Order: sequence, then C-alpha cells, then structure tokens
Amino acid sequence: MRDNPPVADLVMRAATGDKQAWDALVERYAPLVWSICSRYRLGGADAQDVGQSVWLHLVEQLRNLRDPAALPRWLATTTRLECARVLRAAHGPQAAVLALDAENICDDHAEIAEQQLLAAERHVALRQAFISLPPRCQQLITLLIHDPPMPHAEISATLGVSAGSIDSMRSHCLHQLRSDPAIAALINTEAATAPGQQLPHAHAGSQLTRT
Repeated sequence: MRDNPPVADLVMRAATGDKQAWDALVERYAPLVWSICSRYRLGGADAQDVGQSVWLHLVEQLRNLRDPAALPRWLATTTRLECARVLRAAHGPQAAVLALDAENICDDHAEIAEQQLLAAERHVALRQAFISLPPRCQQLITLLIHDPPMPHAEISATLGVSAGSIDSMRSHCLHQLRSDPAIAALINTEAATAPGQQLPHAHAGSQLTRT
C-alpha cells in the first residue's frame, strides 16, 4: 500500500486539514507505533500514553517534515524517544539501563520493524480490498475462513449454491481480491523487495475479519 496513495500525498493532505488523509495515516501506521511499544515492554496504559504523544507530535510537525515520504522512520524515532521518556518516569535511576536495553533490541531488530511495517500496510490493503468486493464474495470468504472450518456442504447451503461450485467461486473472488489496486501495489512492492514472496491466499482473509 505504499504507493496507494503515497504516504507523502497523505501527509501533505493531512497538513492542510484533510481528516480523511489523517485517519488513513493513523490506520496505516498505528501498528508500527504499537509494535515498538511492545518491544519496549510497555504496559497497555503506558503504550497508550506513548501513542497519544506520538500522534500529537505529528499533528504539530506535519507542516515541518522535510521528507514526508520518510514518515515511517520519523514515527519510529519519535516512538522510541517517547518510550524512553515513559521508562525514565516509571523507573527513575534504572531508566538509563532499561532504555539502553530497549534501544539495543530495536537496533538488533530493525529488519523486523520493517517487516512489521509491511505487515501493517498489507493488513490495511486487505481490508480495503475486501470491502470493495461484491457482497457475495465477501460472504464466501468469510465462510471459508470460519473458525472452526465449515464443511463445503454447510457453505453451499448457506449460499444456496452447489458444493462443487465453491472452489471456482473461491478462485474468482480471490482473483478479484488480488486485482484490487491496493493489493496489486503491495504485490509489486513485495516482488521487488523479496523475490518469491507471494500474497497469502485463503488464509489472508483471516486478517480481514478478525480485527
């Protein structure tokens, strides 16, 4: 979803007061902020405090960002600083050691942070693509990822179709899902950065309904 729309475009629109662009930024990058809080081992209340501070700082700095496209790194850096602030407030003299340990964890797992960012973007793209599907496809995918799994006979009865047609319907719906511009952009991005990696098929739908 990095290019659909580009983060720089969202930042510039949000800076002019576009609420829809701001909401899109928060939805896209909130998982990155929370993942860093998790690596600092912050509790729920502290993580929420950090998150609120980070987004408040962003509101204040939106017009001053030198490189809007670098927003993910700006958010990561700001989140780490806020996590260190919370640790200092909570642990006093021990905070320096705790913050250093946390920073080492973050440095050692920079690649993991990037993977988490990609996962967050994939999640948003999947939800948007799912919502764009025809209602029949949304219903079918929801039934296919039901936990525990539903027998084809039960799915066919629910949809009013023959059990033998479910697999072809599934293929058709997943083709529509992968053809969505948001998903197509992700596929192109991931193909360029990680050859051989493919977008999940049926199990990807679990991200669409279990949030």
